[in-house]
Amino acid sequence: MLTFLVVSAAVFLCPLAICSPCIANNLPPKPALVGHRGAPMLAPENTMLSFRKSMECGVVAFETDVQLSKDMKPFLMHDNGPSFLLRTTDVKEKFLGRDADMHANFTLQELQTLNAGEWFVRTDPFQSVSSLSKEEKREANNQTVPSLSELLVMAKKHNVSLIFDLKNEKNSTGFHNSDSYYTAETIEKSGISPDKIWWLPPEYRHDVRKVTPGLKQVYNNVQEMYADGGSFLNMKYSFLSTHEISELRKNNVSVNLWVVNERWLFSLLWCSGASSVTTNACHILKSMSKPDWHLEPNMYMGIWISADVISLLLMFGLFLWQRRRNHVFHQNTSERSVPLLPR
Repeated sequence: MLTFLVVSAAVFLCPLAICSPCIANNLPPKPALVGHRGAPMLAPENTMLSFRKSMECGVVAFETDVQLSKDMKPFLMHDNGPSFLLRTTDVKEKFLGRDADMHANFTLQELQTLNAGEWFVRTDPFQSVSSLSKEEKREANNQTVPSLSELLVMAKKHNVSLIFDLKNEKNSTGFHNSDSYYTAETIEKSGISPDKIWWLPPEYRHDVRKVTPGLKQVYNNVQEMYADGGSFLNMKYSFLSTHEISELRKNNVSVNLWVVNERWLFSLLWCSGASSVTTNACHILKSMSKPDWHLEPNMYMGIWISADVISLLLMFGLFLWQRRRNHVFHQNTSERSVPLLPR
């Protein structure tokens, strides 16, 4: 009985130990959406169709990956190193024997002859191709490798921001031979408003500031951000606790978290006050009008106390019923066991 009472008390009181940002009176604004390589569940990643699809979700920024071609033109491609084209293009058929080449072995013109969408329709990586119309499948099947300039034109036209990784920056020797230099130069020539560029690559950050002032500087390290006087953080969602996110937002730091695809995770980060999230599933998250698990403290307390009271009453009722049942059982047993006296 003592063990039972201890365990029951622990169960009844355990909500006191639950601390969730989703138990609150005031709900922060819904985090903005950033399209991770566009909308890769709906179209081939890092293609113009993918970025157009992400705009249908109302994204505030495109997230992409930038590399330099042989003729020093920035283009969009996530995979890097040897065979970087193999997963998402038909390089094996178009350039026989060159499928293991590096990014610097292809000109932009050569890259743009490749099909960058057929793989998506064929492999269906997110089991989402069936949701596309025949026209959308046909369009997805004929995508090419975009240049950074093409995406900048789209971003400028639709007033969308841009954040990107530079995949081969660590291999450069000096700023003027680096991906940062040619990328910053391309951004400058595009005429896009500098504050629409969320500059993430850290290697030549201060040199880039001189070439293209006004860029929104984004950091992937809290200490580096504070040391540089920054106020914009871009990190994996699991690297920050909900409390840390809330504290950063109180200090007017913008917090973008990647890659967030599930409703429950988006709900938790929403309650924590995240500014924005990078997602593959913008079409799912855009429809959410509130977090899935938000409760006001009074409502939470009411549910908890009501559940405890009902449970206690049920337990007490079962205890009395079982006690009465045992009493009747023993009484009947006693009556049957009394020996009959001879007449």
